Amino acid sequence: MTIKDTPEEWEIRATVTPFVGNKTSVRTDDVVMPDGTVVHRDYQVHPGSVAILALDEQDRVLLIKQYRHPVRQKLWEIPAGLLDIPGENPLHAAQRELYEEAHVKAEDWRVLADVYTTPGGCSEAIRIFLARNLSEAEGQRFEVEDEEADMEHARVPLDDLVRGVLAGELHNNCLAVGVLALVAARHGDGVGALRPAEAPWPARPFES
Repeated sequence: MTIKDTPEEWEIRATVTPFVGNKTSVRTDDVVMPDGTVVHRDYQVHPGSVAILALDEQDRVLLIKQYRHPVRQKLWEIPAGLLDIPGENPLHAAQRELYEEAHVKAEDWRVLADVYTTPGGCSEAIRIFLARNLSEAEGQRFEVEDEEADMEHARVPLDDLVRGVLAGELHNNCLAVGVLALVAARHGDGVGALRPAEAPWPARPFES
């Protein structure tokens, strides 16, 4: 048996969108189950995101600490952002987010993992990149606002982050998936075997 996610779409008898926000919305679908019954399924419609595990020559990961109101915590995270331009190449979005949130550029990019954050209640798909060969970006720093104006920055050894995730001290999903995926890649076929930065992404098709 091949262990692989597969696309499938069950019949939708009706759909309504009771809430439309600035970037996301909430939708209710009437979905036909295999036995013919119809059930309501509420979920957040999300444009998708990218995240960047930026690794420097000292094996440290670039982190930001940001207030997240829904969970009432300031979380250590890796740089990330929305795919709010339809059809945008996720690599270009990731390069932009790394510049805006950390004023850093990278010469080597690969795909670490593609994940759905909460597939039972949200359509968000995230592509997590590995970025290496880092350097300071040119030009002026991006002007931040709201929660981003209070961000902290740090570079933390990869091994310390693995310990923090396993100890329950670090909770951001992109950080956790990213650092554990990188360690797994190193212990498997190596970073060189990771998918190229512009590998196809069926969850969020994009223009090359």
